[in-house]
Amino acid sequence: MCARPGTKPSRFAGVGLWLIFVAFASACGSESEGSLPQGRGARLQLVVSGLSAPLYLTAPPGDLSRLFIVEQTGAIRIVKDGALLPAPFLNISDRLVAGGEQGLLGLAFDPDYATSGRFVVHYTELAGDTRVSSFQVSTDPDIADAGTEQTIYTTDQPYSNHNGGQVLFGPDGYLYIGLGDGGSANDPEGRGQDLTEPLGSILRLDIRAATPYSIPPDNPFVAQAGALPEIWNYGLRNPWRFSFDRATGDLYIADVGQNRVEEVDVANSGSGSGANYGWSIMEGAFCLFGNECDQTNLVLPVYQYEHDQGCSITGGYVYRGPAIPSLQGVYFYGDYCQGWVRSWRYSGGTAVELTDWPTLRPGGQLTSFGEDAAGELYVISANGNVFKVIPDP
Repeated sequence: MCARPGTKPSRFAGVGLWLIFVAFASACGSESEGSLPQGRGARLQLVVSGLSAPLYLTAPPGDLSRLFIVEQTGAIRIVKDGALLPAPFLNISDRLVAGGEQGLLGLAFDPDYATSGRFVVHYTELAGDTRVSSFQVSTDPDIADAGTEQTIYTTDQPYSNHNGGQVLFGPDGYLYIGLGDGGSANDPEGRGQDLTEPLGSILRLDIRAATPYSIPPDNPFVAQAGALPEIWNYGLRNPWRFSFDRATGDLYIADVGQNRVEEVDVANSGSGSGANYGWSIMEGAFCLFGNECDQTNLVLPVYQYEHDQGCSITGGYVYRGPAIPSLQGVYFYGDYCQGWVRSWRYSGGTAVELTDWPTLRPGGQLTSFGEDAAGELYVISANGNVFKVIPDP
C-alpha cells in the first residue's frame, strides 16, 4: 500500500491503475498465487461506457428492463433495454459537492416503488455533510421529479472522507443507512465507539410509519439512555457497500480499513442487532494501537485481507441470479486499488472456497458492484465502464 502511515488513498482519487496482485490473505491464513483457485464459468460483458464516475447500480423491484446507475457527480442514468437513455433519471449536481469520497453515493428504491414511485438517495450536500432524501418519479417513468425532495436524515461530516454512502431497504422493509466514522485517520475523536452520534454506524429507520421516519421498536438502543435509537450496529470505519443475501437475509458489510486490513463482517438473518464491529479499538482482527486491547463484546470479521493484497475493499453481493447456477450462494467482492474480483462462500460462520476471478477484473479501479432486479451481478469501474457478469461456457 502506497500511503504513508496515518493516511490512505481516497477511494475515488486518481491514484492510477495499480499492479494486480493475486496473493490472497484471510483472517485465518493466506493463500499464495499458486494455490489460490481460479474461478471458471463467468466473464464480463460491457453494458455501457463513458459514464461520469459511476459508483452504484440497482433497479426497482421487478423491473427487468432497466438499470439505474449512480454517477458520483450527481446524476442517475438509466440503461433501458440495453441502451443508455440520453436524459438522466435525476440530476442533483447543483445540490452536492463531488470529488474524493463525496458526491452522490447511493440509491435505493422503495419495495413498493411500482405503486408509490418513491426512491431514496444518499449524498454529500454543498456544505459537505450527509443528506439522505426521498424523491418521487414523475409522470414519465424514466424521469424523476427533482422538486419532490424530502429530507429523511442529515448529519454533520467533520472531514471530507469516510462518508459511507450505502442506502438500502432490508428484507424487513426498513431503511438502512451506512455512515463512516467521519474521516481523518485512526478515528481521532473516537466516533466509531460513540453511541451518542451516528457516525461509524449503520442506521435503521422506518420511513413508512411516519415522516420523515420513526424508530423501529426493536432497534437495539431504543431504551439505552444517551444512545441514538437510530443505530442498528456500530464500530465501523467506512462501510463501502453492504448488502443482504436475497435468499437468506444475511447481512454482509465490507468495511474499509486504515493501513493494514480490509474486512467483511456478516450478520446472520435475524441477528446483528447492536453488533460492535470493533473500530477503532481494532482494525479487522488486530488491535489498532498495540499488541493488546480489550475485545470484550466485539464482533470480529468473518474475512479479512491485508494490504499486501490491496488497499480498499469494495463490497459486493451474494450471487442469486438464475444465469449461472454454479455460483448460487457465492459472495463477490473486490479491491478498489488493485481492481481484482474475488469470492468466497459463507458456511458455518467462516469464509470457505476462496477464489480469484481474473475473468471479472474490470481493467481499472473497482468502485462498486451492482445487482439488477433478477439478481444478476454487475461490476463498475472508475473509468466510466459498467459490466455484467455473464456465463462463460
